[in-house]
Amino acid sequence: MDDSTLRDRLEQLGLSEKEVDTYLSILSSGEATASEIADDTGVSKRYVYSISESLEDRGFVEVNDHVVPTTIRARPPEEVIDALTDRLEEMSGALDSRYSASAREPQQFDVIKSRVTVIKRLTEYIRNAEREIMLSVPQQYLPEISEELGAAVDRGVLVMLVVSSADDLRSDDASGLASVVRSWDQPMPIMLTVDAQFGLVSPAEMVTRTNSDQRAIAFVQQQLVPVLSGSFLGNYWLMATEVAVTDPAPLPATYHDFRHAVLQATLHLRADHDIHVSADVRAVQADDDTTTIEGTVVETKQGLVEPETNSYPIEHTLVVDIGDRTVSLGGSGSFLEDYETDAVTLRWPSDGLRPA
Repeated sequence: MDDSTLRDRLEQLGLSEKEVDTYLSILSSGEATASEIADDTGVSKRYVYSISESLEDRGFVEVNDHVVPTTIRARPPEEVIDALTDRLEEMSGALDSRYSASAREPQQFDVIKSRVTVIKRLTEYIRNAEREIMLSVPQQYLPEISEELGAAVDRGVLVMLVVSSADDLRSDDASGLASVVRSWDQPMPIMLTVDAQFGLVSPAEMVTRTNSDQRAIAFVQQQLVPVLSGSFLGNYWLMATEVAVTDPAPLPATYHDFRHAVLQATLHLRADHDIHVSADVRAVQADDDTTTIEGTVVETKQGLVEPETNSYPIEHTLVVDIGDRTVSLGGSGSFLEDYETDAVTLRWPSDGLRPA
């Protein structure tokens, strides 16, 4: 950043032109007397004292008047930036409580420049999730959103979590935070998709550091978010190691997120449970009317839990015996399966008895 831009940024923080001159002089010297600063800036010694007291009140410098002559020392820039960031974050709640937002449609693309906004958007998207969350975050940041992730799991959202830059992440540490948790010891970007509608991509340092010149992108576009989900599943999910998996959920249960249905069917099958499925389906790549299929789940093809049984990262399939034949079901927009569906109900066999 050149000197002119730096001066503009400091003035935007509320410093006057003379205060900027004085602060930059102190910053260059590290520590100086009022006389030395006056000579360097061309202002009076008395004015230097006045400005220095104002800069001290704002946390930019420290005035040592216990020595003769009095010295003014610059605080380390990192401390100054941290203090300014903390003050802005303290204001966030008060500003939000006073803000009367007019109804507006979310922006399709939003370039995010601040750490506070990235954290706020991550939290907001997770809190509002209704069906599915795919998320990668560094282990350092995980405690900041653990409450929101746990609440999403509790309200029945499928949560797939990759913890990056992980250092000995244990199952107990991840329990309850997601439906499936994987860890990877390598750094990776923060990636978030919610309900196949909302997405966010950010360099990890935007949440792990208070002063970053990186940028994040948030977007709302149903055509683009599945592309990000595919990248998440096809690249990062496969590289990570499984740490924790949820238990099979009570049945009956209806799932409007097809991957969630596949996960639960897989968990029940691996527990040697017989499960039946019913769904209103449409033939793939056909304009046929909707029909209802009922049968027994005999197999799943999936990459959600280890070992993976699918042939492609995006393949998540229920294989169902409907009596006279076996058919495959996929989610909305499927092209690998026989039928696509928007909702699936899993239940115990017709006798209604849960397996022991």
